[in-house]
Amino acid sequence: MNAIGARNLASFAKESGAILVHISTDYVFDGGKKAPYEETDAPRPLNAYGNTKLAGEYYVRSIADRHFVVRTSAIYGKSPCRAKGGLNFVDMMLKLATERSEVKVVDSEFVSPTPTADLAQQIVTLGRSEQYGLYHATSEGSCSWYEFAREIFDLTNTTVKLNIAGPNEFPAKVPRPKYSVLENAALKKQGLNRFRPWSEGLRSYLGVTQS
Repeated sequence: MNAIGARNLASFAKESGAILVHISTDYVFDGGKKAPYEETDAPRPLNAYGNTKLAGEYYVRSIADRHFVVRTSAIYGKSPCRAKGGLNFVDMMLKLATERSEVKVVDSEFVSPTPTADLAQQIVTLGRSEQYGLYHATSEGSCSWYEFAREIFDLTNTTVKLNIAGPNEFPAKVPRPKYSVLENAALKKQGLNRFRPWSEGLRSYLGVTQS
């Protein structure tokens, strides 16, 4: 689906003259750079998911004349995520805080939490332009998952003991990058970047007004 499905869509877009927006992932990188990845950085996926998404990117970029390949990261929004039991990270943290006296979260993986509403607005902006190509599209700034959880609890005045998970306490089923922060370099170069800091996006998602 990630590779051949994208190839089929790209072929149809070329034949019909349609514009194709292809959503990709930060997992095309291995996290070894330890600095925000730009579109010009060489991808090095660590797992099958990253490899198939990268293959889909290559199909789209080589076949569809008018395309936007949009890499994003750590998205969350109002619509349930079926793969994660219907809860995104924000909702899961708030749920766990009502069920437990202590919540543990890893502090060794760094991302740019991105609300789907902000991503959608950015895609609309891109779609109205003719600046086709590869783009990174995430909220500005970055944090660890632990720092993200801390901000969630602080903004909602949630009282719960938050601790850093120990090494290998939550072992991943597959290798994944420890650092997958993306820099919206191409968007900024084209004057199309519409993203705000990740903490502001979280405030909007939670309905918390600026004090």
